[in-house]
Amino acid sequence: MADSSPTVGEHFAAKTVTDEQVSALVDAVLAGRLDDRAELAEGYVLDVAAAVKASAFATSVLRDKTSMPGARPNAARTAILLARAQKE
Repeated sequence: MADSSPTVGEHFAAKTVTDEQVSALVDAVLAGRLDDRAELAEGYVLDVAAAVKASAFATSVLRDKTSMPGARPNAARTAILLARAQKE
């Protein structure tokens, strides 16, 4: 059975999650605050650590301190947008 929880990207496309909210999550990842749970629109939450851990690419880029300057925020943003938000 397919997961019916929408991705953060789907929320973003529906304009129920703002660019500012996504950017704040990216900032949290880059600051090492992976224990944050973000409240999103319509009673959905996102486990930031789970979002990053679910992406092998993001995990690899974020661990590599020699990554190109824009790679770390882009990897975090992609992992967040692809993550499924969970109903609270």
